[in-house]
Amino acid sequence: MKTKAVRLYGANDVRLEEFELPNITEDEVLIKVVSDSVCASTYKAIKQGTAHKRVPNDIDKNPVIIGHEMCGIILQVGGNLKGKWEVGQKIVIQPALKLESGYDPGYSYKYIGGNSQYAVVPKVVLERNCLLRYDGEGYFKGSLVEALACVIRGFKGLYHTDYTTYERTDGAKKGGKLAILGGAGPMGIGAVEIACGYAGVSQVVVTDLSDERLAFAKEKSSVENAKKRGVDLKYINTLNVENQEEYLKEISNGGFDDVLVMVPVPALFNLAERICREDGCINFFAGPPVHDMQGSLNLYRVHYDGIHVVGTAGSIPKDIEDVITLIEQNKINAGALVSHILGLNAVKDTLFAMEKPNGAKKVCYNELDLPLIALTDLEELGNSSELYKELAKIVKANGGLWNVEAENYLLKHAPKI
Repeated sequence: MKTKAVRLYGANDVRLEEFELPNITEDEVLIKVVSDSVCASTYKAIKQGTAHKRVPNDIDKNPVIIGHEMCGIILQVGGNLKGKWEVGQKIVIQPALKLESGYDPGYSYKYIGGNSQYAVVPKVVLERNCLLRYDGEGYFKGSLVEALACVIRGFKGLYHTDYTTYERTDGAKKGGKLAILGGAGPMGIGAVEIACGYAGVSQVVVTDLSDERLAFAKEKSSVENAKKRGVDLKYINTLNVENQEEYLKEISNGGFDDVLVMVPVPALFNLAERICREDGCINFFAGPPVHDMQGSLNLYRVHYDGIHVVGTAGSIPKDIEDVITLIEQNKINAGALVSHILGLNAVKDTLFAMEKPNGAKKVCYNELDLPLIALTDLEELGNSSELYKELAKIVKANGGLWNVEAENYLLKHAPKI
């Protein structure tokens, strides 16, 4: 079977190509990849090439398919897997295989990746239980499961200690206060959704330095919806705050129980420590772009106030399962993360444009010939296109969020690549 896919040949060398996939073995599965969400981790991989820890050294001769936030359906099942997997079943991939080699789908393999129309799921993915059944509505929600699973892993990594018994409790503090620093980006919006629909906190404060980004985040995950779920949600531009530490402590009534640092900036990490109350937990969630980023921590507070730091990256299959359940139960809205849609032909330019981030998650539909389109531009584009005019109506009726009805209309009426 032929497939069109975006492949990595070296640092900054990304190509959309058509090539032949091998026949599956008795221990493999063939899937149609309907959608993939473009991730900043992929941008790091294409900028670094073979210097990236997940990218093999021989991609100049054996290019790899990029993209790891994929959702699709099964087309063929190997003989040894009959009964466990079925043709037509919707699936998602957990790309973090936890192999000693560090190799993962979307970074390391010739025949599986999210930016491909079709893919061969290798035996190792199945052995690791990283092919997961997805029964939720909409393919885009499935493509956002992996990103949200990384966020939920971030929450699970938090912990607190009762210093009268020294008993430890995992997760954000129930009924506690949470700060999401640098949180107006896609993962920050995801963190707001997880905080309000899963974590059980009472207050969430999101900071950023851009009014535009904060307004976007506030529109996607609103203060009103958070209030309905029992959460006091605030969005704050700290660029306008003279003394950030003092102000954040004031609005949290003395400090935060948990802090997520969503931008890899040492000064932001230092602020996180200063705004923590006793037994405060900091998750340095953002991945540093360099290997020797240094930060500082007040060791007095570590000892006497019990301030502690964790760092989480990626997720495990159980996190994927938990997010799928939250989506199916409508406890989180994956559509809140989507700012753009695109087709396979627009992936390359979209990735390189991530040098200057804008919007939130960008969902690629691999069978479509579609430029990168912001949802906020649909109404204007509708003046000259019936496709975009109808999409604008559907999105507007859903509070400006991407949704299953819009996806179904797009897949039925948009031009194919």
